[in-house]
Amino acid sequence: MKIKTAILVLFLSLILTSSYAQEKSKKQLRAELKIEKEKQIAALVNSKAFVFIGRTALGQGFRSIDLTTNSNYVEFKPDIIKSEMPFFGRGYSGIDYGNGNGGLNFEGSPKEFTTEKGRKAYQIKATVNGDTDVYILFLSVFFEGNATLTINSNNRSPISYNGEIRPIEKK
Repeated sequence: MKIKTAILVLFLSLILTSSYAQEKSKKQLRAELKIEKEKQIAALVNSKAFVFIGRTALGQGFRSIDLTTNSNYVEFKPDIIKSEMPFFGRGYSGIDYGNGNGGLNFEGSPKEFTTEKGRKAYQIKATVNGDTDVYILFLSVFFEGNATLTINSNNRSPISYNGEIRPIEKK
């Protein structure tokens, strides 16, 4: 009787173990999703064609400002960079607020567009000449897709944005 019970227990444990071994754990699934996301981000950054969408703005001396209800973006392409970002900060000279447009709205061909892969993030630097100003953009894209954008200009105080990068939507 003891032998039959031992064989039955052994048989049942083998069946349960084999079925459990075929399923992936939550940890393995998360690791696979993370690797897939990193590949997508690497492909976007290497193509130099993506859009940055801001979630919060961090002006000098200001608290974090929520941007989720405002449309904002910086579209990066190898031949042109277009910005429609709000600005919260100090303007020095040459800024026209008369048309109600106090944002960082510019479009131009980048004079410089470099990408460098770091230990935790990609570092992207671009320089664009606008109509009345020169804009230097520093973008840190973390491997999971979150990003931090800092825009410096000659006529305004620097401002940073936290957000993410996405593929450019086809119109």
